[in-house]
Amino acid sequence: MDYIIYFAITIGILVFVHEFGHFAAAKLSKMRVDIFAIGFGKRLFGWNKITGFTFGDLPKDWNGNGHTDYRLSLFPLGGYVKIAGMVDESFDTKFAESEPQLYEFRSKSTLQKLFVISAGVIMNLALTLMIFWGINYFQGKQVIKSTTIDKVLSGSVAEKVGFKSYDKILKINDTPVKNWEDVISHMLIQSKKNINVTILRNNQEYTLTIPHNIIAESSQEGFLIYPYPTRPYIQDVMENSPAQKAGVKPGDIFLTINKIELTDRERAIDLISSSPGNPLKVKILRNQDTLLTEVTPTNDGKIGIVISDIYSGDYDIIKYGAWESITHSISNIGNYTVLTFSLLKKVITGNIAFNQAFGGPVKIAQYAAKSADSGIMSFLLFLAMLSLSLAIINILPFPALDGGHLLIILIEGILRRELPVKVKIAIQNAGFIILLMLMAFIIYNDLISL
Repeated sequence: MDYIIYFAITIGILVFVHEFGHFAAAKLSKMRVDIFAIGFGKRLFGWNKITGFTFGDLPKDWNGNGHTDYRLSLFPLGGYVKIAGMVDESFDTKFAESEPQLYEFRSKSTLQKLFVISAGVIMNLALTLMIFWGINYFQGKQVIKSTTIDKVLSGSVAEKVGFKSYDKILKINDTPVKNWEDVISHMLIQSKKNINVTILRNNQEYTLTIPHNIIAESSQEGFLIYPYPTRPYIQDVMENSPAQKAGVKPGDIFLTINKIELTDRERAIDLISSSPGNPLKVKILRNQDTLLTEVTPTNDGKIGIVISDIYSGDYDIIKYGAWESITHSISNIGNYTVLTFSLLKKVITGNIAFNQAFGGPVKIAQYAAKSADSGIMSFLLFLAMLSLSLAIINILPFPALDGGHLLIILIEGILRRELPVKVKIAIQNAGFIILLMLMAFIIYNDLISL
């Protein structure tokens, strides 16, 4: 139920913001908006000034005469705004049988059409910018003060390039680094050529050369290295598991097991798996509180948790003013956009598997619930990232997406005449079918990855 609730909240917000952009732009451009729908398919219920609040479909001959029907439809995987005189997801072409009216989309200028179609993407970008601004202004930015590497696992990519546990990074390409953000940014910025990393190991300096492609390839599973010190962090707790019965919750940090201090997930896993059927006394950090509980592993040495490492050292907090927060947020959007297109390119070229780069409703529901469990800021950040992704995907010049409509409008503007309605319907049908097939494939990948 948590997944369903948070999925509905997340998709509801994003779809409303996107479609409200189209709706507001159409109204400002003196166009009639017949339908404002959250979801696709059968009308469940809605409201308009003529019939009021009603359940089910409206009569087939219903005419709003300029009044909009605001409705919730059956399939909550998107939404649409039906603008008079426009070929869209409704595939309604009755308007083509009569002369263009002043209130119709087709009678407006190219600039007005471009404004209406791009307004959804603009609103998604505005939502992303607003959330980023709020996080930067009110919370600031946490910068990890450490440049020491956490435990390097045997056989990992980090070990193969020469790193060892608890190496301290001093320089990257002869540039001194003072915190973990310096480490990440310098390694990513220089990722198009080999990277020379100066480290301190056993009071002696060494220089490692990392091939440029290693950083990008290893980023599929997280960054190449992780800062020290760490603690075991509980990402998720399984239903009816020993951990849940003991009161363990997602977001908890394990401090000790049987009074043995824990500094990484491997130590926690070893202690749990080596004590099947034996009660373990666990000290937990939850927000600012320290708790004690007792959990008994199953006969196969598991307690039903998803566990990872989280940095537990000192931070510097960087505070931004109102204007700095805006400029920093714009920079964040630019960086994430570049990263998204880079990821898309790698999927197309086969360097990254499709299911590692893209997720559908199931993954969105999972991440929405997990981010909400971690706190309001975590959920808002997830919402911002998803809103940005929606904007980027929608602006792609693909039929049935906003980018596809933009391309057709530009072509018509250059030709100075409309394309035949039959051609537009054919393009929309082809794009819609491909999108449905793609969505089915994404959902299938989501399910098999559970």
